[in-house]
Amino acid sequence: MAGDSRFPDVDADGSEKSEEMEIVVNVGGVRQVFYGDYLNQYPETRLAELVNCLSGGYDSIFSLCDDYDPGKREFYFDRDPDAFKCIIDVYYFGEIHMKKGICPICFKNEMEFWKVDLQFLDDCCKAHLSEKKEELEEIARRVQLILDDLGVDASESRWKKCQKCIWKFLEKPESSYPARVIAVLSFLFILISSVVMCVGTIPDLQVVDAEGNRMEHPTLDSIETACIGWFTMEYVLRLISSPNKLHFALSFMNIVDVLAILPFYVSLTLTHLGAKLMELSNVQQAVQALRIMRIARIFKLARHSSGLQTLTYALKRSFKELGLLLMYLAVGIFVFSALGYTMEQSHPETLFKSIPQSFWWAIITMTTVGYGDIYPKTTLGKLNAAISFLCGVIAIALPIHPIINNFVRYYNKQRVLETAAKHELELMELNSAEGKAAGSRSELEDLSRESKEGPFYSSRIKVSHSDTFIHLLSEEKHHRTRLQSCK
Repeated sequence: MAGDSRFPDVDADGSEKSEEMEIVVNVGGVRQVFYGDYLNQYPETRLAELVNCLSGGYDSIFSLCDDYDPGKREFYFDRDPDAFKCIIDVYYFGEIHMKKGICPICFKNEMEFWKVDLQFLDDCCKAHLSEKKEELEEIARRVQLILDDLGVDASESRWKKCQKCIWKFLEKPESSYPARVIAVLSFLFILISSVVMCVGTIPDLQVVDAEGNRMEHPTLDSIETACIGWFTMEYVLRLISSPNKLHFALSFMNIVDVLAILPFYVSLTLTHLGAKLMELSNVQQAVQALRIMRIARIFKLARHSSGLQTLTYALKRSFKELGLLLMYLAVGIFVFSALGYTMEQSHPETLFKSIPQSFWWAIITMTTVGYGDIYPKTTLGKLNAAISFLCGVIAIALPIHPIINNFVRYYNKQRVLETAAKHELELMELNSAEGKAAGSRSELEDLSRESKEGPFYSSRIKVSHSDTFIHLLSEEKHHRTRLQSCK
C-alpha cells in the first residue's frame, strides 16, 4: 500500500510537533477537527495514536482508520457519528455522558473501539449500561432454556429423557397442548380446594358427630382428599423430575406447595394416632390449628398467574419505599396516639385509657378505616384526629407512586424480555435457514460446473437456481451481520 500512486509519501521526519498538529476526522460523514495538545491528554486512545501515526507509514495509518486522505490529512471511520460526538467529550470535560436514544451496549463497543476507558463514563450512564447488560444476560438465559428444551441429547439415558419430558410437561405449560391442559387442571383444583375450605365453615353445611361436635360434610371431605391427592402427585412428580433437587426444595413456591399439603397429612396422623398419645381435646385443637394453614394453598395460584408473580417481584424491589411508608406511619401513630391520650384525659368518659391502647385508634384513623369503637370526645381531641387522618393520607400517598412505577416498569420489562427472546430465536432460525440455502446453492453451482450433459440439463439447473434461491451476500463482499455492526 505504501507504493500506491494514490497516496503521496508521508513525512517520516516528524518535523511537525504532535502538540501543534491539526487532524481532521470524518466519522460516518461528520467531520471533526482536533488539535494534538487536546488528544495527547489521553495518549492510549485511538485519536491520540492518529497524531503520531503519520511517521509510521501507511501500514500504521490503516491499522487505525478505514481510509485516509493525505492531501487533507483526513482520517475516515465507518462508525456511529452520534456515539462519537459523546465520546470526544472526554478530551474537553474529562467525562462522557451517553446521549438518550443510543443503545448502551453499542455505545460500550464504540468506546472500546476508540480505546477510551469505561471509567470516564458517568455514574448514571454506567447504571444504565449495567441494567442493559443484565437484560441481555436474562435474554440469553431464556433463549438457552428454550434451546435446552428443544434440543435432544442422544447420549442421555432413557431415564434422563423421561425426566426431562416430565419436567417440561409439569413446569412449562407453553411447551405443548397437554401441558397447558395440566396447568388448567391444576389451577381448577386450587380454586376448588379454596372454595371447599370456605364452604366447609358454613354451619348449615356441617354435620354433627356422635359426641355433638360440628364437623365438615363428608362430601366436602372427599373433595378435599381428591384435591390433596392431586397436589401430592404433582409435587412428587416435579420433585423427581427436577434437575436440581436442592434448589427445587428451597424454592419459595415449592415451600408453599409443601405448606398446602402438609397440614392434611399431619391432621390425619393426629386424628388416628394422636388420641392414643394425648387427650382428645388437645388433638382437636391441634387439628383445627393445622386446618387454618390450608389458606397457604391460595398462594399456589401465583405459579399459574404471571400478574401475581410480577406483583411479588415488584414488592421485593420496593422494600425501600415500603420501609419508608412504615416509618411514616410508625412516627405518626406514636405522635398522635400520645397527643390523643393527653387531650382526652380531661373528659370523664374518655375511651383513651392508655397510650398503647391509643395506638389502635391512631392506626385506624391514619389509615382512614375508622371502626368507631374508640373516638375522641373533646374539641382538642377531635382536632388532633382531623390532623392525624390528613397526615395519614399524605404519608400513605407519598411512597405509593414509586411502588406503582416499579410494578409497571417490571411488568413492561418482562414483556420486552419475552419478546426479545422470541426475536432472538426467530433470528437463529432465519440464519440457520439461510445457511442451509447457501449450502444448497453451492451444491447446485458445483453440479452445474461439473455437468457436461448438454444445454438442456444446464438450462434446467439455471431455472432451478433462479426460481428457488435468493442471492446471498458473501464474505468477499464484506457483508456485515447484526452482531458485527455493533463492533
